[in-house]
Amino acid sequence: MNILVTVASKHGSTAEIATAIAGTLREEGHDVEVLAPQAVRDMTRYDAVILGSGVYAGRWIGSAKEFAETHAEALRARPVWLLSSGPLGETPKPADDPADATKIIALLNPREHRVFAGALAKQEMGFAERTIISMVKAPYGDFRDWGEIRSWARQIAQELNRLPTPLAEPIPA
Repeated sequence: MNILVTVASKHGSTAEIATAIAGTLREEGHDVEVLAPQAVRDMTRYDAVILGSGVYAGRWIGSAKEFAETHAEALRARPVWLLSSGPLGETPKPADDPADATKIIALLNPREHRVFAGALAKQEMGFAERTIISMVKAPYGDFRDWGEIRSWARQIAQELNRLPTPLAEPIPA
């Protein structure tokens, strides 16, 4: 299968998650392309999509939301998985789904939405971001669980392996 992994990432940690997922899917025998949401022009070449976003102040990044809305018809016609990256801490908080993810789930009806702990590096933050982070008492650090991320990608690969390949009919862009 030809899989698109597209995530919006403000400082790069969610993009690193996308790279890890793509690598695992490739190890499982799939063709994978990793692109930023705003770089995707043609959906017809993809049999499945993993769409995600870093989460800031409980919200997805705009380019991921716009991608979901712009390509909703094509995405509903394919197997789609969603991921959110952002909860922080040893016991990641917040534990709830981001509000935007709830809307995108309703729009796209994905096979699954997974929330992964994120990473927050002080040196990558501007003054305004550091001020907000200080106010909400968010911890700095890398809380991503790479084993969990790769395990999820293997689960997706196994599910894709059970589907007919490639999809018989071109799916609308």
